[in-house]
Amino acid sequence: MRNNLTQLPLYLFCCLSLWIFFIEMAMSQNTTIPVKVGVVLDMDTWLGKMGLSCISMALSDFYASHGHYKTRLVLEIRDSNRDVVGAAAAALDLLQNEEVQAIIGPASSMQADFVIGLGDKAHVPIMSFSATSPSLSSLRSRYFVRATLNDSAQVPAIRAIVQAFGWREVVLIYLDNEYGNGVIPYLTDALQEIDTRIAYRSVIHPLATDDQILEELYKLMTMPTRVFIVHMLTPLGPRLFTRANEIGMMEEGYVWILTDGLTNILSTLDPSVIDSMQGVLGVKPHVPRSKELESFKIRWKRKIQQEYPTNESFELNIFGLWAYDAASGLAMAVEKLGPTNFSFQKSNTSRTSTDPDTVGVSQIGPNLLQSLLSTRFKGLSGHFQIFNRQLCSSAFQVVNVIGKGERGVGFWTPENGTVRKLDSTSKPNLGTIVWPGESPSVPKGWVLPTNGKKLRIGVPVGKRL
Repeated sequence: MRNNLTQLPLYLFCCLSLWIFFIEMAMSQNTTIPVKVGVVLDMDTWLGKMGLSCISMALSDFYASHGHYKTRLVLEIRDSNRDVVGAAAAALDLLQNEEVQAIIGPASSMQADFVIGLGDKAHVPIMSFSATSPSLSSLRSRYFVRATLNDSAQVPAIRAIVQAFGWREVVLIYLDNEYGNGVIPYLTDALQEIDTRIAYRSVIHPLATDDQILEELYKLMTMPTRVFIVHMLTPLGPRLFTRANEIGMMEEGYVWILTDGLTNILSTLDPSVIDSMQGVLGVKPHVPRSKELESFKIRWKRKIQQEYPTNESFELNIFGLWAYDAASGLAMAVEKLGPTNFSFQKSNTSRTSTDPDTVGVSQIGPNLLQSLLSTRFKGLSGHFQIFNRQLCSSAFQVVNVIGKGERGVGFWTPENGTVRKLDSTSKPNLGTIVWPGESPSVPKGWVLPTNGKKLRIGVPVGKRL
């Protein structure tokens, strides 16, 4: 009996130790490491609202599926106010005062041009899902990761369309800014390779008035070339087509080809604008169908209607899918690092300083960058893989604006060129296209100039014998 009593304290001690061990294990399983991530977007735009909602849903979905993960991304959100200086100021604030380990954004290529330098100084990845200008690649930034396609990726698809129909001259119409100018050298080289001449470059200022747009369109009407490649965004792109329709430039004989800047958002345009774009061709990245994508669309629609109940026109586009995949990829990359030193090497200056040179340096930045660059997974937009610090491209879809929206007429792939369907037995051409003016005939791409002088032919009078 005495032996049993003497062993009781030892037994209680063992039970208590085990109880403490299991409590600590449970607590450790519920303990997560917060990792601050900045978001810089134009919050009063549809791209900003859609992007932020998709980023938030991506993190919610990711951690719901991986509850045992040790890290958790915590979003620090800033509004860039549609301004390049605003974007730079927001990024500087996030780096100095919040010490974020990565920044998702900014929205535009012009804004990214300013923010990229700050990321390089702080060794913090700048991950944009919507800055598409090829000129950003020329900056040779180590920490800029383009989680979207480079605009130059679509150039071979456009070249293939021009070549398929044998058009020898085209006119380029594009925005006079970083976005518009960035892809032009690539288009120029690609068209030269198939002996297609650029007859004219119509460069339109982003703030052009309707009268200035009309003046440029009237100038194009006087030229013989009738094939126009349009590289624009909203709101200028829709205004251009509205004016073109008003003056008869959407009639039979004209050819309009859109880059993905407008093609990606056709579903969000006003019906009156779509009416003005009948017969237009466009290219856009192909998004494979999946159960996950269809489920997300339903959930996102429900969420966005709750947040903005008075607006029924909101539509999800590929930039939202890229935002979702970018956030998911970043969460994966952070988790792969495990528990580590998520801190900054601080500068000796005031935290309220606006001098970019006072930004601290992330201690985990180089490792996070490498982790991000090696992250691969099946995302909502397709296969997510970063190569040369930008999203890898695959197939592009070719669409035709008909009736109330767009209709797919084929695809372009690097392996097979233009095809009707994405399979090995598909015919090597596009499906039936309805051209402007509801014409079924392929436009020849040129007319006699309307302002040219009449050619006078002299016939010599023969001498009489």
